[in-house]
Amino acid sequence: MRGVAVGLLLGLVSVVPVLGGDEPADEKAAQEVREVVRQIQARYEKTKDLQADFTQKTRIEGFERPVTSSGKVYIKKPGRLRWDYLDPATEEIYVNQDDVKVYVPEHKQVLVGKLTNMAASKAPLELLQGAARLEESFEIEPTTGKERGIGGIRLVTLIPKAKEQETTRTLQRIVVEVFPKTYFIRAVSLHEISGNVATFEFSSLKANLGLGKEIFDFKAPPGVEVVKAPVLNGP
Repeated sequence: MRGVAVGLLLGLVSVVPVLGGDEPADEKAAQEVREVVRQIQARYEKTKDLQADFTQKTRIEGFERPVTSSGKVYIKKPGRLRWDYLDPATEEIYVNQDDVKVYVPEHKQVLVGKLTNMAASKAPLELLQGAARLEESFEIEPTTGKERGIGGIRLVTLIPKAKEQETTRTLQRIVVEVFPKTYFIRAVSLHEISGNVATFEFSSLKANLGLGKEIFDFKAPPGVEVVKAPVLNGP
């Protein structure tokens, strides 16, 4: 799930969502979603780098309480990300395009590999890479149930298309919420077929700070073992 989270957040900065395909039956809702998507596009086209705090809550099917963690994330176009889990355990994830390093200080290890091979779902990684237009992999539509977020702005749902079902595997849909006025991403929920839901909420967003490359370059401390990461999604 952490690999998916990394791909998803960076993708929301580096990829512009565009509505495609047949329009939903509710034309008013569809128009509102198109406007939200347009505003997201306008905001993130102007975003060269981004720093934010995050809280992750993962609800696992069959368990009463969610698993909660928090930390900070740094993003820089094109394709650079640093994702730091700070509580309850420390873990640092560095991404440069498809290259990823996961540093776990407690274990004195750094896992090195390819993000597309380490994550169980391909779809969020397409968001990361920007290799395909979003509408090629997802149907983009209004969210049912809780239809609106804060400020009354429509939530946007991304549903993997049939041709992507095998590669997305466990992912059923992604729900995106934005902040009013700024249209930065406020929350992202990953809904798995199993019923598990991981929600990432972002706060204290600061854009275009001129983040230096040194923030995204990992240098292993003395005594740290370098381990090749296992392949979870095929060769």
